[in-house]
Amino acid sequence: MNTKSKHGVTAAATDPENQHGSTACCSALKRGYLCRSDERGLQSPKIKQDGSRGDVVLIPGARSFVGSSDPVIALDGEGPKRRVQVAPFSIARHAVSGTQFRAFVNGTGYVTEAERFGWSFVFHLLLRNPSQHEVPPETPWWRKVDGACWRHPEGPGSDLEGREDHPVVHISWADANAYARWCGGRLPTEAEWEHAARGGLDHPRYPWGDEEPTDQRVFCNIWQGNFPHTNSAVDGYVGTAPVESFSPNGYGLFNMVGNVWEWCSDPFKVRSVSKSSRRRNLEALRFSEKVMKGGSYLCHISYCYRYRIAARSGRPADTSAGNTGFRVAYDA
Repeated sequence: MNTKSKHGVTAAATDPENQHGSTACCSALKRGYLCRSDERGLQSPKIKQDGSRGDVVLIPGARSFVGSSDPVIALDGEGPKRRVQVAPFSIARHAVSGTQFRAFVNGTGYVTEAERFGWSFVFHLLLRNPSQHEVPPETPWWRKVDGACWRHPEGPGSDLEGREDHPVVHISWADANAYARWCGGRLPTEAEWEHAARGGLDHPRYPWGDEEPTDQRVFCNIWQGNFPHTNSAVDGYVGTAPVESFSPNGYGLFNMVGNVWEWCSDPFKVRSVSKSSRRRNLEALRFSEKVMKGGSYLCHISYCYRYRIAARSGRPADTSAGNTGFRVAYDA
């Protein structure tokens, strides 16, 4: 089976849930498959607009930073650490849920890119009959599922019943931007996202601090077990978890890591002059890749160690998959 697109890039070879030593950075490509401050956040009033907004938090501005001086996955562009000035802004306490996205679609008639393409990627353990769907050769944990989209997360016959409060998935960068504009917001920048994720801590590896998640100490929705065949689901979930699961960080933000990847507004770029970085940047430019942060329910320290705050990935703007969502930011 040939997974090369008209652009000549293989989706399977660019999966963000790939080995953390890999040069791969993005998953389920539509084109590629045809992949500190001790201050606390100040809670703003609940803002509701036809179901489009939940709680938002005002994040204090600060002299902050992006990235790490000790990158784990250097080829993802986690370093070098660089200082930035972040102005005050607001950000949603949690990722956009299925219910919130449904209100947007009902109010506008918007059709997502996954719906227009006619398919999206679904993780194999979430399917009743995974063998019935096309398998990307180098990432056999994904299945190309016709009809998979935000309202049918595992394809025809699936729906949002019982998980309306889970993050909406199968969302491309354009879809996320359309929703954000509709409710008067925007996607956060990578600098804003990292600043918010730290929750007022100095230099934490994770939103809760530096303690590594284990089966005994569960902080977020990531993989437990032997990827990709067995998930013990110690955290309670094989796939997505409700948007307000687990303890929030110091700013009251839920699931800044794990659960679903979150789109940022920035174009993806690796800040290095190495030959491999130049190649990676050319690829990112060619496919209009955007930054994604936070990792997903498929991440694990032994496989895709991208549920750290400094971790990042780049995917083409038209990417969608069952672990791709977003949250909205607002100008202060």
